[in-house]
Amino acid sequence: MRVLFGVTFLAATVLAAAATSPAPDKPTPTFYKDILPLLQDHCQSCHRPGEVAPMPLVTYEQTRRWAPAIAKAVQNGLMPPWFADPRFGHFSNNPSLTPQQIASVPAWVQAGCPAGNPHDAPSAPHWTEGWNIAQPDVVLPMPTPVTIPADGDVEYTYEIVPTHFSEDRWIQMAEVHPSSPQYVHHAVVYIRPPDSRWLRHAPVGAPFTASTLSDPQERLEAHGTTSDLLLVYAPGSSPDHWPDGMAKFVPAGSDLVFQVHYTTNGMAGSDRTSIGLVFAKTPPRQRVITLQLNDHAFIIPPGADDFRVEVQGTLPHDATLLSLFPHMHLRGKRFEYDIVRPDGLIETLLRVNYHFHWQLSYRLAEPRPLKAGTRLRAVAWYDNSRNNPHNPDPDATVTWGDQTYQEMMVGFFDVAVPANMDKEHFFIRGQGGH
Repeated sequence: MRVLFGVTFLAATVLAAAATSPAPDKPTPTFYKDILPLLQDHCQSCHRPGEVAPMPLVTYEQTRRWAPAIAKAVQNGLMPPWFADPRFGHFSNNPSLTPQQIASVPAWVQAGCPAGNPHDAPSAPHWTEGWNIAQPDVVLPMPTPVTIPADGDVEYTYEIVPTHFSEDRWIQMAEVHPSSPQYVHHAVVYIRPPDSRWLRHAPVGAPFTASTLSDPQERLEAHGTTSDLLLVYAPGSSPDHWPDGMAKFVPAGSDLVFQVHYTTNGMAGSDRTSIGLVFAKTPPRQRVITLQLNDHAFIIPPGADDFRVEVQGTLPHDATLLSLFPHMHLRGKRFEYDIVRPDGLIETLLRVNYHFHWQLSYRLAEPRPLKAGTRLRAVAWYDNSRNNPHNPDPDATVTWGDQTYQEMMVGFFDVAVPANMDKEHFFIRGQGGH
């Protein structure tokens, strides 16, 4: 097992409630009074024009067309997507519906989808066109589009994007936006400070892969860096929006290094991923850094239906835990984050019934202060059996690898530390660290 808090390598029991029809004395739900508020609060971040969902659900006409399918997805707990076991933790971005909301959708469909009075409609939410964050202060695209073949494996693709920031910037909101999300398995955007030697001989502003680099050492280092992550994007993931007083730090003169894993789908195409950034209005009190627990030495036997991988590590300094983001591939089954107490007792922070196509970040409803020396544990379970409908090959022995038919075990988590502490100094273990 390997514990790599500081070195970065490279997204089910669903929370649901049984739906029952409302009592006979309750009024029949209508679109404008009952269904539209639900859609605005829980669905339209994805289900609106230009966003990732396949159909918009903004108007009565759009929604009525899909009403039976919506009712089925809501009753089955498939929508809104949320995979945290409700027994562990509370999360501010939980989009799950209440039992009453769940019941209202099939009741509305059974009543013939009445529109009701348009004057009952809530005010339309303000959406920034093309974004789920506020209007970005700056948008940084990859300068050169990446060509994606119709089939075959695509090696991790990198593109270095200069920020041209003449002064230090604190980033309060960030969102990764692929131009062709159907090809993007995941993307990681790293902050490369001006004094970093990472990939210094690589081209700037043009796509490259590790195998195309001329420097043998840089080929080895392409997948590993001590640089901080600005944002991780995976199917279903959310943009970052840190509370006032917290932000990520991008030093003046930094580059952003985009690392994108593309997958093929039978049709050739291209992608030009970008990132939108919203600057903090005032310098924050705390700096957000992204850490991780991972193990890339596991071996999953053929046919194993509940293979367990565990990794532990201790925090070198005090930190405030903000969010948790597990990442596995197609054999991923469950993922858990725990605090291991000195007496051996386990406190589970999050248990996820993993869904590869909906890799969500789980933001703690109440940020959790953690003392230096706190032992954190991540545990992942894999289903490499024929019972897993997503399994590429149940007869294969599976190890760590970049491609989806291989596996990963990464437990990302975000913490807040004092604003003057960078990631490198966080890992200098002093008094109070272990």
